[in-house]
Amino acid sequence: MSGLMSVQTFPYPGTTMDFVTWLVVGLVAGVLASLVMGGGYGLIGDIVIGIVGAFIGGWIFRQLGVSSPISGLGGTIFIAFIGAIVLLFLLRLLHRGRGKRL
Repeated sequence: MSGLMSVQTFPYPGTTMDFVTWLVVGLVAGVLASLVMGGGYGLIGDIVIGIVGAFIGGWIFRQLGVSSPISGLGGTIFIAFIGAIVLLFLLRLLHRGRGKRL
């Protein structure tokens, strides 16, 4: 194959690797956002924060009409990180609001 890399395909494309990728993106984005915002929700909580943050970040970037400055998996993690920061900010606002009412 004269200098070209071959692409390995899995027997069932879009299953296991997509799930693992979501976990990795969620973990990295959630942990980074927790470090930036202070505090954290544990391993599982940070993964969930990161995955939900990916949806929020994707929505925000789409509404603004911009794309990630980084391509590939790094760009996905960047968008999820931004969304996770927004999610943690909103969760903290809600938590503070509940504390004042009690």
